[in-house]
Amino acid sequence: MPRTARVLTAGLVATATVLPLAGCGVLGIGGSNADLQIYSARHYDLEGAFKDFQDETGISVEFISGNDAELLQRIKAEGEDGEADVYMTVDAGNLWNAAEEGVLRPLDSTALTEGVPEDLRDSGNQWYGLAMRARTTMYNPDAVKPTDFDATNTYAGLTDPKWKDRLCMRDSTSAYTQSLVASLIDLDGRDKALATVKGWVANGVDIKSNDVELLKAIDAGQCDVGITNHYYLARELKKKPDLKVKPFWASQSGAGTHVNISGAGVVRTSDNAAQAQQLIEWLATKGQSAFVDGNHEYPVNESVKPEPVIGEFGEFERMPLSAEAYGSQNAEAVKVLSEAGYK
Repeated sequence: MPRTARVLTAGLVATATVLPLAGCGVLGIGGSNADLQIYSARHYDLEGAFKDFQDETGISVEFISGNDAELLQRIKAEGEDGEADVYMTVDAGNLWNAAEEGVLRPLDSTALTEGVPEDLRDSGNQWYGLAMRARTTMYNPDAVKPTDFDATNTYAGLTDPKWKDRLCMRDSTSAYTQSLVASLIDLDGRDKALATVKGWVANGVDIKSNDVELLKAIDAGQCDVGITNHYYLARELKKKPDLKVKPFWASQSGAGTHVNISGAGVVRTSDNAAQAQQLIEWLATKGQSAFVDGNHEYPVNESVKPEPVIGEFGEFERMPLSAEAYGSQNAEAVKVLSEAGYK
């Protein structure tokens, strides 16, 4: 079926099957007849990178935004007549789920296997990490010294009674919280992960609805310590250079700091798989800085330097990423959070 004819058909299938797509929108560079359709849960400064790609290659791009799970369901509902060429997510677990459900196709790409570290890509070459975010400890330097933290297991160390009524964290519905707990289950086992979450709750953790609110609370002295993604701190420092918040790289004497990725794969039913692969290769290599710098994320490609603001945070050792754990242990992480009384 010609691409222009498929737009209406796919739209009718998606509308009938998966409405409502809360928060879903269409943002275009190349228009509705663009060469590539990107179904993206990533909302951070996409236009600049995609425009650079289009200008350099002549391949036009349109992207539809929504959350990971909704977009995955839309791709599945659209089936063989679907429009999606690339599925882009903001969580490794969602990439793993997409591969498990047969939505993505394996790629044969030297550029990607050389440019993306092994644990940040699928073992079957169905998806690749493109941007990395670290979820680490943040603190108010007026109230906390770096030596106050447990450098071996910083996340579990926040169960120490000395942190009583001093903690702020994200809510249990956040994918960031769930993936962190899933990684702790994978690392330490369920019992120890549950003990850690119970310890946070016992210390009277103050739950915040988003990372920006959390950082502002630390800055205002409402809490002394929290856990956020690193790039939220970079954003806030751009607005307020004297923000009273500093990062402490978690578990540097142990397993390393928890990381997650934004990544992408080529949809199995894509009519433009070669061009879709070209886009992902470009984002992982020549276009890395254009893709990650606007949101202060870390490049996955080790030959690319981080932008200056996060460069000042210093280097850190990261916990090896297990997309399978983030995906397969997500339901267990939700159970652990509930069992521990974490809101």
